[in-house]
Amino acid sequence: MPELPEVETARRRAERALRGRRIAAVAVARDPIVYEGVTPSRFAAALRGRRVVAVRRKGKHLWLELDRRPWPLLHFGMTGSLHVSRAGEPRPRFWKLEIATGDGKRLVMSDPRRLGRIRLQERPEAEHPLASLGFDVLEGLPPEPELGALLARRRGPVKAALLDQSLFAGVGNWIADEALYQAAIDPRRPASSLDAVELRRLRTRLLAIVRLAVAVGADDGRFPRSWLFHHRWGRDPGARTARGERIVHVTVGGRTTAFAPSRQR
Repeated sequence: MPELPEVETARRRAERALRGRRIAAVAVARDPIVYEGVTPSRFAAALRGRRVVAVRRKGKHLWLELDRRPWPLLHFGMTGSLHVSRAGEPRPRFWKLEIATGDGKRLVMSDPRRLGRIRLQERPEAEHPLASLGFDVLEGLPPEPELGALLARRRGPVKAALLDQSLFAGVGNWIADEALYQAAIDPRRPASSLDAVELRRLRTRLLAIVRLAVAVGADDGRFPRSWLFHHRWGRDPGARTARGERIVHVTVGGRTTAFAPSRQR
């Protein structure tokens, strides 16, 4: 599933392709599931002829700021992605939206499982779902005292708190597992049980993980080999970390969770 680094990488790709350019054409797939609250034809009509001022992101959501409202808001769901191409190149399979500029650049959103959403909103940040999101982990992670006060009110597992988009916007399953592994915190512990030292470690590692993943364009082949990421998948009972620690898979907050009990307390 695309998480914050993947969506930020897509945002940067979209901004390079579209910023300052006028939308010459919009092609839409007739998909009433992916298009939410707007018909594909109305969505296309609202974008044609508009100039792209900027491409914004919060958490796992991305939107285009145009020279006139309403603005398009995209969420990739589990399998959505953006592709940049030139005129004449074939569209990717399962495409849902294609935006073309006058100079031949095209931005295409595809979504094989149809769990993403394409919306048209007057003020995205003030409307659902953006209005329900917490702080953006890359751009708005609060200082330790504020973060500690937020977690002190959470009685559930710290892993579940990290996945709560009304608190940590943009954090998904692998980021939460990685942050807890690097911070040496058991994902099952109550979020309110973290002391000041653990909170500092968690905040520091969470921000560092997201920044590095964004810096390498969400290319997991460039993630450090010491990361849990490379060994956490598939519920392999024999899985080990790069340090040789046994990896255990449990369900926390309804999500498969990988952690190393010998390290995480």
